[in-house]
Amino acid sequence: MLTSIVSAAQAQYRGRGGNVSLGLKAGASLTDFVGPNAKNVFNNRFGFNAGIFANIGLTRLVAFQPEVLYSQKGAKTNAVDVNYRLHYVDVPLAFHVNTDGFFFEAGPQVGFLVAAKYQAGNTSTDITSSYKSIDFGYLAGLGYQLKHGLGVGLRYNGAFTNFPKSSMNGNTTTQPQQRNSAFQLYATYSFN
Repeated sequence: MLTSIVSAAQAQYRGRGGNVSLGLKAGASLTDFVGPNAKNVFNNRFGFNAGIFANIGLTRLVAFQPEVLYSQKGAKTNAVDVNYRLHYVDVPLAFHVNTDGFFFEAGPQVGFLVAAKYQAGNTSTDITSSYKSIDFGYLAGLGYQLKHGLGVGLRYNGAFTNFPKSSMNGNTTTQPQQRNSAFQLYATYSFN
């Protein structure tokens, strides 16, 4: 999918002097669960993210950057040694406003849940079936990217949707109000 987007963009923009850069990115994440049912229950947890991107110049100032990332999300509870770890394949569709290497980014994101674990002490339990398989969200951030080579960025990923599945209790359906929240500090390397 990413390759076809890049090929189409190269064919359309190359004639106007534009460019397409492919790259790698990786970094650390500080994640948590937010929402009315998450207040005073969860604390931040560290994870990492890594993946690929295509930066497609639309104009001199604006670029479109689709990505495919592996992202660890989750949280710790206030209880001692109890953790939640969610593993996602995220597909952010970021729009960049560029000025001399500095950029601001924003856009939608969809995450596909790969696995979820609940860990209490040394015991780990698979809880993937308790969560929705798709997580819709958004991103906003800033950074600096050389035309070719290294870059760095800071991004916030928020979710529009609650990730736990709803449950039935008698005739009542309960939907926990919890969403993913992540700050990502990352480094990139851009090829051209």
